[in-house]
Amino acid sequence: MIQNGLEYLNSRLIFGMMPGLASTRKLCEALGNPQKKFKTIHVVGTNGKGSTSYYLSGVLQAHGLKTGLYTSPHLVSMRERIRVNDLPIDDESLDRLIMQVKAAAEETQVEPTFFEVLTIVAFLYYAEQNIDVAVLEAGMGGRLDSTAVADGELIVLTSIGLEHTEVLGSTESAILKEKMGVAGSAQSILSNGHSKTFVLGGLNDALIAEAKIFAASHGCLCVVPEIRNDIELPNLGQHYIENASLSLKAAELFLQRISNSDKEIPAFAGMTNPSVYDDALALKTLATRSWAGRMQKLIDANGVTKFILDGAHNSHAVRRLVETLDKYYPNQKFHCVFGALRDKDVGEMLKLMAPHVSAWHITRTPYPRFRELIDLQGELEKLGLHVASAGEFSLEYLNEVCASVTDGSPVLITGSLYMIGATVQALKDVFDGLAFFRGMEPTTNEHR
Repeated sequence: MIQNGLEYLNSRLIFGMMPGLASTRKLCEALGNPQKKFKTIHVVGTNGKGSTSYYLSGVLQAHGLKTGLYTSPHLVSMRERIRVNDLPIDDESLDRLIMQVKAAAEETQVEPTFFEVLTIVAFLYYAEQNIDVAVLEAGMGGRLDSTAVADGELIVLTSIGLEHTEVLGSTESAILKEKMGVAGSAQSILSNGHSKTFVLGGLNDALIAEAKIFAASHGCLCVVPEIRNDIELPNLGQHYIENASLSLKAAELFLQRISNSDKEIPAFAGMTNPSVYDDALALKTLATRSWAGRMQKLIDANGVTKFILDGAHNSHAVRRLVETLDKYYPNQKFHCVFGALRDKDVGEMLKLMAPHVSAWHITRTPYPRFRELIDLQGELEKLGLHVASAGEFSLEYLNEVCASVTDGSPVLITGSLYMIGATVQALKDVFDGLAFFRGMEPTTNEHR
């Protein structure tokens, strides 16, 4: 990225996370409300937002819609977060649009956060690219997340778990309402004749009941799709099948709305090739769509799986990782490269994974929130687990771990998406499965 934009973006880190829509709305108004120039689908939830968004955007793209995808955090480069038809925003556009937001912020005397700047940059880029629809992954919560100003009429809820409780609430019920609050003050019938609709997944029966009550009180509809058994994905795990099932239903509903709508409605004026939903096409698309760093197998030129990458960064995600290992690698143990952030329940994560690990290799990246190696070693020792090796993360360290594996099994790398990002950066020129990241320069993530 050109340095001016990067410097300004990094200067926003001091504001941390500041839930609220006032700054984003003010800046969007100053910039001509770019978020109103395309249709939006919101994706909210605790885990699974990124993969659901990625699968959904691919299916919509396959149906002929020019599709934007906005996700966070990135693994290697900020460019990953803002894509159109699977191509990342270019360096020049990213720099130019960041500086455009900076100018608007100075004019309006607004101090936007890191995430707010990137969200508005995405809106500007999608408007410039004349996209048909943007799939927006919420950063935190929903009701007060800056993506909410786009006001999509279709909202996908992937799961609910206890996260950011100091902001979102201390119970799953409270967090559910915060995330569903992305619908805003929805009216029962929108200008195009539709109601806002939630597509719900990853919830227990009690939360589904609460979600339906919340939706009804806001004049919204709820759809709870069945988990499909005919989906094939490159990403391992039942939870990705669940996320893909949500994506298929969301794509079907969205495409139905396009095909049934009056094309004179201004909101649809930019649609280039609306078409009805084709389930066979959608399934074919998903079969080749690998969400990087999430139960992703890295396979060498000889067809041998050398690594399994999974950004499981909390206990909820580790449980899904363990379920997947039980299913695809029963009774097998792995050399595990593990690193985690300081604010995670590392003890619980290690305890859950222990039955599947033959040797622990602990590491950390330079990211300031990473837990120190001595702390990780202490957590392992509390559980009676031995540390096979410890070292700062690098390609050389990964090679040392691989050299210690004698049974030919893949090395499992997990514990933090930020560490997965460092792994992708180290291995992107080695494995074709990481080719998307080639040519990208590493850039910082916000301190979240």
